[in-house]
Amino acid sequence: MNVQTVGLVGAGQMGRGIAQVCAVAGSNVILNDIDDEAIRRGLLGVEAGLARMVSKGTIAENEVGSIRARISGSIEVRQLAACELVIEAATERLQIKQDILKALDGIVRSDAIIATNTSSVSVTKLGAVLADPSRFVGLHFFNPVPVMELVEVIRGLQTSDATFDTVVGFAKRVGKTPIDVKNSPGFAVNRILVPMINEAIFALHEGLASAEQIDAGMKLGANHPIGPLALADLIGLDTALAIMDVLCSEFNDPKYRPAPLLREMVDAGYLGRKSGRGFYVYPDARA
Repeated sequence: MNVQTVGLVGAGQMGRGIAQVCAVAGSNVILNDIDDEAIRRGLLGVEAGLARMVSKGTIAENEVGSIRARISGSIEVRQLAACELVIEAATERLQIKQDILKALDGIVRSDAIIATNTSSVSVTKLGAVLADPSRFVGLHFFNPVPVMELVEVIRGLQTSDATFDTVVGFAKRVGKTPIDVKNSPGFAVNRILVPMINEAIFALHEGLASAEQIDAGMKLGANHPIGPLALADLIGLDTALAIMDVLCSEFNDPKYRPAPLLREMVDAGYLGRKSGRGFYVYPDARA
């Protein structure tokens, strides 16, 4: 299938990032969310992302208008009926994702592919709510989407070869490097990465070192480009907590227990960059 129009359900950090890379690659994009304000913020985020690309010389300034024109927004999910590929990029909550997928199942064309950008939830479990789960697949982009090269492609038990092959080709066309990952809690990257972040939060909570010192230690001692606590702020502490909860529940192993400080910060609304405060303070943050 030649994917010409992509639908995104969710105009947050991930949805608008995916919309941006798809539009830059030449696809038309319909960005969907629950209200006009969410879509407005999403489109502003895309415009800011394009401006950063211009400043870095990645795209020319005279390209911005045509790229932006390829992205439209709608609160009506039925507007996604024309898409060859629809990607769910909502919050990391099973019931929310299942409700979205059920709604999409009755709207999108019968040969369209439905994908999820989930970072931890079972693709097999999500696909089971669809009438035809063979057209469902995991397509996990990483934040910030315009910068990060990787996409994990996760085949559920029901995913067809044609569906898998199409999204692998699509990922390459939008400039990403896809890897084939088994359907398992957290998949490959987050199975390794988020427990490491969680352990850094335990170390902070225990007073082992300050946030700045922990991050400096991992940057200078392990050659990480960004410290684990700063990375948690970038990912979103609510997302990190949701991933740890999935790992702990699905593996039934206490080694995946979320750090109490992580849960407390999420309860306080300290979600990282998107809320303006996490392990660090971001005075210019805009949700």
